[in-house]
Amino acid sequence: MAAWVAAVQALAWLLLGEAAGLTSGPAEALSAARSDEGTRATCSEIILRQEVLKDGFHRDLLIKVKFGESIEDLQTCRLLIKQDIPAGLFVDPYELASLRERNITEAVMVSENFDIEAPNYLSKESEVLIYARQDSQCIDCFQAFLPVHYRYHRPHSHDGETSIVVNHPDLLMFCDQELPILKCWAHSEVAAPCALENEDICQWNKMKYKSVYKNVTLQVPVGLTIHTSLVCSVTLLITILCSTLILVAIFKYGHFSL
Repeated sequence: MAAWVAAVQALAWLLLGEAAGLTSGPAEALSAARSDEGTRATCSEIILRQEVLKDGFHRDLLIKVKFGESIEDLQTCRLLIKQDIPAGLFVDPYELASLRERNITEAVMVSENFDIEAPNYLSKESEVLIYARQDSQCIDCFQAFLPVHYRYHRPHSHDGETSIVVNHPDLLMFCDQELPILKCWAHSEVAAPCALENEDICQWNKMKYKSVYKNVTLQVPVGLTIHTSLVCSVTLLITILCSTLILVAIFKYGHFSL
């Protein structure tokens, strides 16, 4: 009988312990959530500004990142921008190589089998990695520069323009030491090269940020299908005329020896 009473008491204490654990769980979760909110409240926002410079078919994509307030030891951090290039645009890898040699920008193509001569309807999206540099005029700012070019598009039946949307990039950050901003806004890790001329792979922190503008939209002029006959006729006429003039000049001024 005594053994039975002891077993019942042990079971009762076990149930009470589990109940206490259940009641303390939500309180601990709420405390942790409040602590996390407090930490985020002390963090400055990361502001990203994306804009396109120049006019015509050859543009410059400029990306600026500001960390809101001056952050100590930011010099120990590196910023990598992963930008998707839509099919209507292209980046010239040979131009990037020339810019790297002149130390103008640090960008590299990720996509392979890339054809810069293909029109829009035969192209696909590509990806570029840009290693941003610290802005000399702003202690807590980074900026990146990327030249982009329009592809040729199919002619339209009515509207003489088409739109290209450049989406927001992924912002990756790697620091030599643990900083509060990483705890605030980093939400995942991404494997990427540690540096432009380094084959080592680092685990970069993918950062959350606030964009000043919506996705950049570019307007590209395109031909009209109703002008196809006119354009073909004029092109053929000019080709025949120029070829005739060249032949006349050759027979008139050329020196032939038999």
